[in-house]
Amino acid sequence: MLRTILLGPPGAGKGTQAVKIVEKYHIPHISTGDIFRENIKNGTDLGNRAKAYMDRGELVPDELVVEIATDRLTKADCKNGFLLDGFPRTIFQAEKLDEFLEGRGEKLDKVINIDVEKSALVKRITGRRVCKQCGAGYHIENIPPKKEGVCDNCGGELIQREDDTEETVLNRIDVYNKQTRPLAEYYEKSGIIANIDGNKDLEDVLADIVKALGD
Repeated sequence: MLRTILLGPPGAGKGTQAVKIVEKYHIPHISTGDIFRENIKNGTDLGNRAKAYMDRGELVPDELVVEIATDRLTKADCKNGFLLDGFPRTIFQAEKLDEFLEGRGEKLDKVINIDVEKSALVKRITGRRVCKQCGAGYHIENIPPKKEGVCDNCGGELIQREDDTEETVLNRIDVYNKQTRPLAEYYEKSGIIANIDGNKDLEDVLADIVKALGD
């Protein structure tokens, strides 16, 4: 049984570590983005309500985000735990999650907070490249293609996504610091947070996460 949350700024490697964590602990990886897309695709009441805000270019209100996320936690595959990624994002959402779990006689076991220096985050994200044709991902330093600007798989052109430019990245980090970083302080008070040095190699970061979560 493991109920945990994964925190960390854009580019901290949450996606990579999430895959490893769910494989090891056999729990579902619950990404807010995935839940939204699934509800919208299936035309659920929650999905339609969220889509109405998104179509107007507005942020989905905290209350609705909480409703969508907690609804997902009632599914059968979450009975032995879960890994939340992208939720909660605010103190309000965290408080509502605690209330929801308490109402079910449950509680969070651990919150993993991957911390990475700002300069490293910018370097990681701005170095990303994606194939315009097949969608394969690269990094100009960490996973470079054999030929610069050309996809190894299909020969397609490698491009930088609009949201991976330095200006956009700095803005995303700023939003994270203002909105989500306070969650670390919130969970610090509960004594369930594990701060992980995300500047290390991927395998070392995973080893530190497993040590914090336990076998």
